[in-house]
This record gives sequence, C-alpha cells and structure tokens, in this order.
Amino acid sequence: MRRLLLLSSVLALALALALPLSAADWPQFMGPNRDGVWAEAGILKTFPEGGPKVLWRAPVGGGYAGPAVAGGKVYVADKVLKSGATDPKDPFAGNKGPTPAAERVLCLDARTGKELWKDEYDVAYKVQYPAGPRCTPLVHEGKVYALGAMGDLRKLDAATGKLEWAKNLPKECGAEVPVWGFAGHPLVHKNLLVCVVGGPDGVVRAFDKDSGKEVWAALHAPQPGYNSPALIQAGGVTQLVVWTPKELAGLNPDTGKVYWSVPLEPGYGMSIMVPRKDGNLLYAGGTGNVGVVVQLDPAKPAATEVWRHKGAPTAKVGVYPVNMTPFVEGGVLYGADQSGVFRAVELATGNRLWATFKPVFGKDLPDDFKGGSSGTAFVVKNADRYFLFNEVGELIVAKLTPQGYEELGKAKLLDPTLPAGVAKRQVVWSHPAFADKCVFARNDKEVVCASLAE
Repeated sequence: MRRLLLLSSVLALALALALPLSAADWPQFMGPNRDGVWAEAGILKTFPEGGPKVLWRAPVGGGYAGPAVAGGKVYVADKVLKSGATDPKDPFAGNKGPTPAAERVLCLDARTGKELWKDEYDVAYKVQYPAGPRCTPLVHEGKVYALGAMGDLRKLDAATGKLEWAKNLPKECGAEVPVWGFAGHPLVHKNLLVCVVGGPDGVVRAFDKDSGKEVWAALHAPQPGYNSPALIQAGGVTQLVVWTPKELAGLNPDTGKVYWSVPLEPGYGMSIMVPRKDGNLLYAGGTGNVGVVVQLDPAKPAATEVWRHKGAPTAKVGVYPVNMTPFVEGGVLYGADQSGVFRAVELATGNRLWATFKPVFGKDLPDDFKGGSSGTAFVVKNADRYFLFNEVGELIVAKLTPQGYEELGKAKLLDPTLPAGVAKRQVVWSHPAFADKCVFARNDKEVVCASLAE
C-alpha cells in the first residue's frame, strides 16, 4: 500500500510538472510557426453573453509590441517616460525628440498577471509614433530576445530576466534608426537570430543567438524597412523570405546567399507585412498599392512573377495592408487594405471577391468611407473559424470564406489609446497572443487575459 501511495504521488507530481509543457504556447509574433494559426483544441465557437471571461488585467506602459506566452509566463515589451518627459500629441512629430525614456521587458505570471521580473534600460526616443517598442519578444529554448524601437537588441534568461548580451544595432552595424523605429520581429533559425537591421553591409543580419556575434549580412536598400522575415519550404530547401523597401527575396538562411529576388518598392519604405505562401504562390504588398505574387519553383530555389500591381491609387485588384499581415488559405487572401476595408482576394489573379469595413471598425461603413487610412485587424485561425482583433479593441469570432464574412461573436477587450493617422483616431495596433485557451492583448495602459475555453 505504501509503495502504491508513493507511486501515485510520483505520478501526480510528474503530471503536474508536465502540464505547463503540454499547454499551447505563443512564443513569438504570429504564433509558434509565425503563420497566424492557433492549433489549440477546446476553444469556444462564439462568445457567451457579456463576452469572454476576463481572468486578469495588469498595468503596462506604451508600445505596439504584442505579448508572447511560453511556459506559463507572459512577456511584454513597453516604454515608460522619464520624470517630466512627455510624448508629442502629434504622432508624426515624434522624430523631433529625443525624449528620455526607458524600455522594458516585463515577465508576468500567465495565470494571475503578477509581475515576476522585468528588464529595464534607458533609451532616448527619436522616432515618429513614439509610443514604445514595436517587436513582440521572442521566446526560444529558455531565452528571450527583445528588439526595442531605437535598435537595442537584448538576450535575457526567460526564467530570471538576467541579461546575457546586448547590442545597439545603429552603433554596431552602422544602421540608421528608421523613421518609425525598428519594427521587424526577429526570427530564430537553428543557431541564428535573424533581424532586419540596415547599414552598409546589408539590410538583413544573422547573429549567433548564443553569443550575439554577427554571422552574415545580406541585401541592400536605401533604408531597412519594417518587415518580419519568414521561413518557408520551397524548391527542396528552407528559404528565408524577406521584403525590403527595394525587393522581395528568397535567401539561404544559413549563409544569407540570395536565391532569387523581384523588385517591390512600397511607399515611404514601408515594407511591413510578412510574405505569405500558399502552395507554390508567395505574396507581399502594402503601402502605395504595390504588390506582387511569385510562383516558387518546386524543383529548385527560384521564383517567377505571376502578377503585380504597381501603385495606381484606383487599384481594383489585390489587398495592400499597412501594418497587418493577411491570412491566406485555399488560394484566398483575407486582410485589411490600406483604406481600412477588409478584403478577400484571389491569390492567383488578384481578383477581389468581397469587402467590408466591419472587421476593422466593428461596424458597417459606407463604401466611400475615407477616414480609415491604415485601418487594422489582426487575423488568427483556430479550427474552422477566425479570431480578429481590431483597432478599436474588439475581439471578433468569424467565418471567412470566398463567399463572404460571417460574424459569430464580438467582445470589447481594450480601449484604443494611440492616436493614428492624419485624422488622429484612437487605435490599438498590437498583435494579440493566443495560448492556454486564452487571449492575451495589450494597449498602452494594460494587458488583458480572457478565457476562450469552450
């Protein structure tokens, strides 16, 4: 009996230790595979009356960086102003600084929101839209990699917050701080940490993730842009696809060797969306109504153009997002266009299938609505439905099909806190995380955790 009780205790302990590892994590921007797919089961089909149950709220500073969730912890990057400092009311006036501030990485308990540790360092902000960091922390093998708006790249221990190495990219790489700050989310490939940096040696840099030493640099452009690279399988190899303000390219992620490239120049250097692949087709597009679809060669790392749009303001094909990445499935792109309208577009041809403002602004608007420039809704798929987190702080459950948009439920999670665009409407522009059957979202005042368990 004593042996049986001892065995039961050991099994219970082992199960308790295993539970955090079995929970689905969201360790980086756009999820585990950087594709906007949430694979966790047991998720609600729509919201109960009154919306999903809010489990906790915790205070944070400013920033566009979404949360990352791993191992029962939430990691959030933010900015706090120094005593007496103020941000400009006009977001376009931010680069007249510098404004004394501190950037931080906060580690919170995913169950309670309690702060476990924080990493903090001084920084002088001199960018437009100076609310805070743009990049979601990346959690990998017990480490956290964080990139701040002014180019501070730091490696931290995920359990304790201990700093392991730090680099200031403008100083070490000769890169200029982009007008809207460093915004390309870092990516891990094998032992490399890949970042969009800029500088005379190359826009894209790979660093040894353990030591921080630079391994390779590739691609050249007048400015680095704001793209978050992605890894794809095509032509029998793993390719790193990157969109700079000059070109869309496929690289060897081990060496930086360029396999192929096609020109693609957005307005204002705003190469932002993550290139999206469906079958052998790959798309990137954005500001200025520019976009291109390439067909990836299945036998070798090469690409040929299928169609492109070159920037006519009266675009009648494609979708050209500003600061979100469309979801692609079954040959159809679903995303928010430059005007703020949400579209479904046939990937192979660019043909527009339907459009509505409802996912972005939470309501129907007239077709000729002009006040939604850069309108944003982040799209994540779970099972047969989608979760859309829009810029007015609403979480929506919906069906997206080539035939239309079907809203299944909507709930307000956060108040919009950031001024945006010429109209200076208030927005939330941070990608949420989905993990542990919950959604984690933030604005410039708080991070919220709400249950999405069925």
